[in-house]
Amino acid sequence: IKYIKGFTYDAQGLPTGKISEKNFRDVYVGNDFSLFEDSRMKYFKPAITTYPYTIEYEYEVRSNETMSFNDWMPTNTLDVAVEKSIYTFSCFPEFDIRYKAFNMQAPLTTGTNASGLKTYTWTVNNLKASKIEPYSPQTENFLPMVKIAPVSFKYQNISGSFTNWNELGKWIYDKLLTGRDNLDAATVSHIKQLTAGITDPKLKAKKIYEFMQQKTRYISIQIGIGGYRPFPASEVDMLGYGDCKALSNYMRALLKAVDIESYYCQVYAGDDKKNMDVDFASMTQANHAILCLPFKNDTTFLECTSQKAPFGFLGDFTDDRTVLACTPQGGKLIHTPKYTTEVNAQLRKAVFTIDTTGTLTGNMQTTYKGTQYDNRERIVQEKPLDRIKEYKKIYPINNIEIEKLELTQDKSLQPVTSESLVFNAYDYAAVETGKMYFTPNIVNRRKTPLREVRNRKNVVYIGRGYTDEDEIIYNIPAGYKFEKQPLDVNLNKPFGKYAASVTLADNKLVYKRRIQLMDGTYSKETYPELVAFFQSIVDADQYSVMMSKDAEGQ
Repeated sequence: IKYIKGFTYDAQGLPTGKISEKNFRDVYVGNDFSLFEDSRMKYFKPAITTYPYTIEYEYEVRSNETMSFNDWMPTNTLDVAVEKSIYTFSCFPEFDIRYKAFNMQAPLTTGTNASGLKTYTWTVNNLKASKIEPYSPQTENFLPMVKIAPVSFKYQNISGSFTNWNELGKWIYDKLLTGRDNLDAATVSHIKQLTAGITDPKLKAKKIYEFMQQKTRYISIQIGIGGYRPFPASEVDMLGYGDCKALSNYMRALLKAVDIESYYCQVYAGDDKKNMDVDFASMTQANHAILCLPFKNDTTFLECTSQKAPFGFLGDFTDDRTVLACTPQGGKLIHTPKYTTEVNAQLRKAVFTIDTTGTLTGNMQTTYKGTQYDNRERIVQEKPLDRIKEYKKIYPINNIEIEKLELTQDKSLQPVTSESLVFNAYDYAAVETGKMYFTPNIVNRRKTPLREVRNRKNVVYIGRGYTDEDEIIYNIPAGYKFEKQPLDVNLNKPFGKYAASVTLADNKLVYKRRIQLMDGTYSKETYPELVAFFQSIVDADQYSVMMSKDAEGQ
């Protein structure tokens, strides 16, 4: 950062203060899982208590490295207005760049500054603040942004050039990966012995993946060229740790030992699905590395930083997005698997008995699949007593006493987490003379409605669908019948389905609930329907059974 300065203004636009570099704090912004990282940040927090106020600031960043440039966004939040923002990129006349602007109204201007540098300038005016709207697309889909990438570059004494993804992937393969997948003879021999007798390439790869998970652990390395180039596979093999790049490359080397082809892939990881821009190649569009195994008719992706993930399972960290596969022939944009609404399932069955005092006893089994497989990942490895404490938070049932808890994970090619509980809860049902009341939806209630938004601006975006199914049987004392109309709700919308019902026969009360939320993009006019949909679910989930006995049955 060459310089930074600014001013503050009050609501009338009158200056209230001056900002200089000495007002900024310089802090480390690495993470606690990085072994090395050189990321730092300067920030200033104004001591202003009267709203609204305006901040004007200007800064210049100079860089000798030309492989990547940060994207420019005048703002990445909706609740701050921007009166004016100007971004100028300056470079030597012989340095060529590519650029792509998104959601910009003012045209680009080019020129030459007083120092003889070539300049590119983008300007944004009068971006109004707005309220955050639930179920909106990612902000880069509708806020102004500029991407810049070099044509030719140099980074840590490594030169290169690219104008498309094929060329970038080729450069990564040739300059960052080639020669870094070598293993010593003893390791190669061990891998061959480990997979001896396995003829299915996919099962062979699964065996190697599980070996890699047991041998290594994840440690981030984000300094210098280490932020882009993996450590040699031989070093990871010796040390037993590495970052996403190193571990993906190590797994690639292990597979190579038994002649299984794989591609090192760059991806933007996170809960939000972000695709590579098909028409604009750059190094800034990825923050993670995974591995692709192009089996015939069954392409498989591997998350190499997890010691627990099932073979071929990506979860919601890197699912359903475009990634860059780096091959000897060049870069290829490919797509990771999508976990569908039906696959992302939570399926629950329970059988309980409620006695004459209102005490509930019984057992409940739940399975989690697709992206819901990870719903209990955090507590799988915890000690039994700690698990029980966590489950009392997950299932906040009054007076619950957990008698038995089992939590297992099937890490087959179709992974499933299974949960089994035996518990009791006294006074779960309110019992009075001849009457009984309780809520049949014992553990899967939606309590918060979706807030209304007037004059919505954005489309409705549901990034990931899911399915929840509950079937709960209550054995109740003889002689009870419904005192009010039993629950029977059925909603069917383009974006989701919901059904809930209660039936009573032979002293068995059966509660069924099924909800599906469909991923997709829907018109902004759909939002009031979505609000009403969730409100109906909140109401139905809180439904209380009211039953009474005939005088003869009391």
